[in-house]
Amino acid sequence: MKNLFVGSLLLSGLAQAAEIDVYRDPNCGCCHAWIEHLEANGFEVNDHVTSQVASLKQELGISPALRSCHTAVYKGVFIEGHVPASDILTLDESSNLRGLAVPGMPVGSPGMEMGDRRDAYQVIAVSKDGNQRVYSEH
Repeated sequence: MKNLFVGSLLLSGLAQAAEIDVYRDPNCGCCHAWIEHLEANGFEVNDHVTSQVASLKQELGISPALRSCHTAVYKGVFIEGHVPASDILTLDESSNLRGLAVPGMPVGSPGMEMGDRRDAYQVIAVSKDGNQRVYSEH
């Protein structure tokens, strides 16, 4: 996937929109809510609706224990599940990461808002050698 930046005028002034590719099942409602979260945080989303999301996860090497409902690719890094935009924006191209993941669908994570309830959850970083560590906690 390409690392492209497209200029976008935001309320705070002229800024760059980070391009991200999101792959989701056509029947998933929370995926659309997560896309809205990304757009509200300055991302330009390429929304790919497909019934082949599971095969993409396998192709990207996302272990079943880390999987969620949608997968994205940003700067060559997989983004699995309801990862907050603030964490995605910390990634740079020199990173040793293969991906970030929020396993499952924690209530209160971006796209999974349900009233005032917010479950604690972790964003897991997967390095290029397959090691995992906690990237952030929310």
